[in-house]
Amino acid sequence: MNGGRGAQPTILDVAARAGVSKSAVSRVLSGTGRFSDETRERVERAAAELGYVANAMARGLVSGRTHTIGMLMRDASSMVYTALHAVMERRASELGYRVVTTTGVGRVEDEKSALAALVSMRVDGLVVCSGLMPAAEIADFAPRIATVVAGRPELHPALSSVYCDEVDGGAVIADTVADAGHTAVVVLTVPIGDAITQHARSRAMVERLRARGIRVIDIDASFVRPPEDLAADVVDVMRESGATAVMCPTDRLMLDLCGALARREVRVPQDVSVTGFDGVRPLADDWIGFTTFAQPIERIGREAIDLVVARIDDPASAVEHRSLRGTVVSGRTLLRR
Repeated sequence: MNGGRGAQPTILDVAARAGVSKSAVSRVLSGTGRFSDETRERVERAAAELGYVANAMARGLVSGRTHTIGMLMRDASSMVYTALHAVMERRASELGYRVVTTTGVGRVEDEKSALAALVSMRVDGLVVCSGLMPAAEIADFAPRIATVVAGRPELHPALSSVYCDEVDGGAVIADTVADAGHTAVVVLTVPIGDAITQHARSRAMVERLRARGIRVIDIDASFVRPPEDLAADVVDVMRESGATAVMCPTDRLMLDLCGALARREVRVPQDVSVTGFDGVRPLADDWIGFTTFAQPIERIGREAIDLVVARIDDPASAVEHRSLRGTVVSGRTLLRR
């Protein structure tokens, strides 16, 4: 056991207190390999009683490894980012890491400062979940720390990334609207300066519909525009063009638009069909019944953590860009014409 008064406890002390082998303690504390819940509980209890956990963390700081991953989320209120965060925390825990999160406030310089703050906390790696910060700004960190971009298309040669194929998603949900017989469709499009992801998917919707011979009315959905203004534009376009469907770049905007249309006594889907994009609960709940495109959030989150841990373990590992496909969720907000 512990040698004398004030001596630092060792992994052998933890093993003896827990009644398990040294290798079992190592597996539990590193979060790698196989071990039972009972073994984990005994090791964690013994380590806490001996004060080994705190000392092990201190040794990790000295060695430059904290088993901590920093995550930048653009918007904590976004259901997509919140869902990604939950998945990443679970996956990081499975691999013996914890996640420390900071959020941006809508400006590139603030997001870059937030990343610098995470680095100053000596995190082992960074995962950036933002559709705002330019790749060149993120890449500034890559030579110093393992960095991965998650949730947006990113092909920068210095940055690994994992994301939903936005162009494919926009095209697929557009095909769904076209196949339902709509011949005049409103698309709410987002400028690239507001969100790279939403811009890509909304432009893909426009291009696919036009390629299918559908009349497209493109309405600017800049983030500064409130849903009431967008709804007013949609009503005017419906009156002038006979548009029977509106495609939204996110489920959140779809929800806000439907509410604003209802206040104008425009019924969804009887008067106009509406589609969304993201497919994240709670808005993806069957009871709500949105017709939307669901991103593969579980895969994006897990694979982002896998990529950053791989680069932590081997900084020379090759940069990877993983493009994942989502699926259409059929709901009650899209009627056939």
